[in-house]
Amino acid sequence: MANVTFGLGLFPTESPRRMVELTKLAEDLGFACAYIGDSQMIWREAYVILGAAAMATSRITLATGVTNPVTRDPTVVAAGMATLHELMGGRTLLGIGTGDSSVETLGKKPARLAALEQAVQTIRGLVAGKTLPHHESGADVRLTYAQVGTHVPIYVAVSSPRIHRLAGKIADGAIVLVGVDPHFLAASRRELEAGAAAVGRDLWAEGFRVVCWTPCSILADGAAARDAVKAHVSRVLKRDLPFELSPDDMALVREIREQYQYYEHMVAGTSHGEIVPDALVEKFAIAGTPAEARAQIERLAATSLVDEIALIPHAHDPAARESIVRHLGDILGQVGAAR
Repeated sequence: MANVTFGLGLFPTESPRRMVELTKLAEDLGFACAYIGDSQMIWREAYVILGAAAMATSRITLATGVTNPVTRDPTVVAAGMATLHELMGGRTLLGIGTGDSSVETLGKKPARLAALEQAVQTIRGLVAGKTLPHHESGADVRLTYAQVGTHVPIYVAVSSPRIHRLAGKIADGAIVLVGVDPHFLAASRRELEAGAAAVGRDLWAEGFRVVCWTPCSILADGAAARDAVKAHVSRVLKRDLPFELSPDDMALVREIREQYQYYEHMVAGTSHGEIVPDALVEKFAIAGTPAEARAQIERLAATSLVDEIALIPHAHDPAARESIVRHLGDILGQVGAAR
């Protein structure tokens, strides 16, 4: 538990100024990283907020949480990362996946894994100052301002077994969306290791990091807190996972997949969230009273299965996120003092 760090996932559902304030608050409270969600149709522009937050902070790592190679050409992502790296003196990382609400709201499909793999290679190479063929045109491309040898860590967001294995093969870390149950996290870890073994990597010797991405709500009314995370839990359940759920749970998953609305993506109180029972919230989220949340976070940190816990605050009123973030800051202080 001593080596676990804590991140904060922030979806830009409020004004850019407010998002910067929350990021600065996260830094002040001791969070190691702030992840800004990238979904252009339902949230404010992630890269603009990252740039503004960079100017308002001095220590916290800032990251996309997460971007994709469908709405963002890999050369554009590389430009964003190289610029943020230059602006912040290296305290940035790239969270990237195949695409979710950002592509689904456009009626498009997520990237295939081969395309994501190629995108990661392109982004990494361009940021490091290399000249590479563009994946579509074949033209040689380069960032004229990139500093040779620059490295921005790339974490792949993973849910299904196949993308776990890709992350184990190519990434510097994984943003894991599989819940908080130790059995689930152990299954996730096995898939990451299998992907690494296929190409002869030793993830842990290389410093590979596992970020447990988890919805979170902390309220005086524990039942209300559990309700607030259900829409995010439904999103986790919507994707294939590296373990089997019970037949009853799979019936709920099928219902979620039929009803899920991407313009209400992870919004507290939506109908696709109401399908999720409290029993699954306990396995896929941190939610409850301050005392309950602290116990859940301590149990998760003590599993030795994750290097970072990224907590995504949810409330029926987005403005109430600050209270949740402050509760988390108190808990982080208590957990740190107990180490």
